[in-house]
Amino acid sequence: MVLNYIWIAFFAIAFVIALIKLVFMGDMDVFPAIMDSTFDTAKTAFELSLGLTGVLSLWLGIMKIGERGGLVNALARFLSPVMVKLFPDIPKNHPVFGNMFMNISANMLGLDNAATPLGLKTMEGLQELNKKKDTATNPMIMFLVLNTSGLTIVPISILVYRAQLGAAQPTDVFLPILIATFAATLGGVIITSIYQKINLFNRTLILTLGGACLAVAGIIWGFTQMDKQSLNTVTTTGANLLLMLIIMAFLFSGVRKRINVYDAFVEGAKEGFQTAVRIIPYLVAMLVAIGVFRASGAMDWLVLGLQHLIEGLGMAADWVGALPTALMKPLSGSGARGMMVDAMTNFGADSFIGRLSCIFQGSTDTTFYILAVYFGAVGISKTRHAVVCGLLADLIGIITAILVCYLFFATD
Repeated sequence: MVLNYIWIAFFAIAFVIALIKLVFMGDMDVFPAIMDSTFDTAKTAFELSLGLTGVLSLWLGIMKIGERGGLVNALARFLSPVMVKLFPDIPKNHPVFGNMFMNISANMLGLDNAATPLGLKTMEGLQELNKKKDTATNPMIMFLVLNTSGLTIVPISILVYRAQLGAAQPTDVFLPILIATFAATLGGVIITSIYQKINLFNRTLILTLGGACLAVAGIIWGFTQMDKQSLNTVTTTGANLLLMLIIMAFLFSGVRKRINVYDAFVEGAKEGFQTAVRIIPYLVAMLVAIGVFRASGAMDWLVLGLQHLIEGLGMAADWVGALPTALMKPLSGSGARGMMVDAMTNFGADSFIGRLSCIFQGSTDTTFYILAVYFGAVGISKTRHAVVCGLLADLIGIITAILVCYLFFATD
């Protein structure tokens, strides 16, 4: 229901603003631009789904080998003591925990192409436990928030863009991004737990969340000891090496169990193709609405209005130039990436706005895209508190990004 209102709001706001621009500003191009956007974004949505087909087939094929080889079940048993506290509605030792761990690990390593099919596999497992097939369950929402908050330890694509646009030290945003994305994830877990009345003050979760905080602190300390070249090498090579080791571990598990790994892969790959087809209408619906919102100028007006409001309150507004990236990120990953590149191009890669745009880009994930793809893949139409929790996690990431950017770069 929430997505329904949001979807209508995108079109309604876009139409009103376009009408104002036509009648009062004489902008004759606004409605043609909106209609062009509908066709372009519909085509983009289909191409995205088509592009996902191969990746989904690959990774769901690998996952099928892991399921039959027993590796997914082994991961589920290992994680069960912690996960049953955070996901109390999932039976202990359920295989979905293994899929969930693989998805979260891929996200942390910045491996989006691997994370999406693993996430869809997790959602399918959660849907099997769902008694109301059109309504999101508590575990689905918690899992989705973990994805939309976008905990990423290796934001390699952002570092590459900074290098291409002439940053003196492309990796200087690495630590601020890590801090912001960790804050968004931790905040998202706490907010969702409050909604779902999950007790976070138990020994297992306190030790786990505390351990995660210490682990992130250790990673931050370790990377601060490296020079720029070493950091780039470790993050790029390490992530891809780990990914290859995961693939080999799944294949080995299948060989050890004496299953036909080729047939298992093909069976999983067929599921990947079917999943890619199922998400097309949901992706088209969401991306067209976002495209209309952008093409009408609503995003530009929103940023301008926020800038006047902040200045009127007597607050520093030098960070508002980076705000389009933050506002676009929940809507469109490619759109936010374009905003980030635009900010670095216009203000400089090493400017305060350029750096803050990069931190915004790395602090959270594409909330509405993930909602459309993950829920769409399993036919969920009633999202309950998923949108609210996801957007609040985004807000925490945005606020933290601004604070850490001032902390690291305000004197530059």
